[in-house]
Amino acid sequence: MPTLFDLTGKVAIVTGSTKGIGLAIARRMAEHGATVVVSSRKADVCETVAADIRAEGGKAVVIPCHVGRKEELQALVDKTVAQCGGIDIVVANAGINPYFGPAAGASDEVFDRIMGTNVRSNFWLANMTCPHMAARGGGSFIVISSIAGIVGQPKIGMYGISKAADMALIRNIAVEWGPSNVRANAIVPGLVRTDFARALWEDPERYKRTTSSAPLQRIGEPDEIAGAAVYLASPAASFTTGHSLVIDGGVTIGTVAPSEGV
Repeated sequence: MPTLFDLTGKVAIVTGSTKGIGLAIARRMAEHGATVVVSSRKADVCETVAADIRAEGGKAVVIPCHVGRKEELQALVDKTVAQCGGIDIVVANAGINPYFGPAAGASDEVFDRIMGTNVRSNFWLANMTCPHMAARGGGSFIVISSIAGIVGQPKIGMYGISKAADMALIRNIAVEWGPSNVRANAIVPGLVRTDFARALWEDPERYKRTTSSAPLQRIGEPDEIAGAAVYLASPAASFTTGHSLVIDGGVTIGTVAPSEGV
């Protein structure tokens, strides 16, 4: 394998790695040589994913974790070090959006839950894992954010606020840990074919309305986000840190009228 994207010998924790974007990242990192720690709340689902990775020739271990519980996050880190010998890559993918509606209607409980799971857990995880990566000579901390953190959202504004905070978080991690060769970056997807957007892509008319003005005129696929994660974790991105990589088919840079398509 060419060395530019080679992850052989690296240990990668991927939270929320049993479906959607997280699953695609776990599979592709294993394909590129990493030992992947499959982690989500349900142990049996994690085991199924790990078994599939092993069947494809990859290396995977299972350590279930609820990222909103600090003691479980610490256990995830401690068990990874004990079982795998260290940590080189962290993909903070797990997140929630339990509220759909204007921010003015969100309760304090909803605010705390969204910020706790989507931001505070990533803050905890960075503080727990960056020292381990630094001790191994460097590493890569990746947060999965969202374009909802870049543009205002009338229905998922609370989610967007948390994702904007994630982008600020990675910039700070990059500054603090850069001297130890620990890089931190965010991936900022647009709409991707996951359960989060299922109501959109399963409705042909709604899908057409949503994508018709986007430059690529479609939503993304999980693998198209996984490729960016492999890049950010690999030697190819050794000079990339503090960056938020937008992968949205061009939605946030402009629109294209249907008649303008080539």
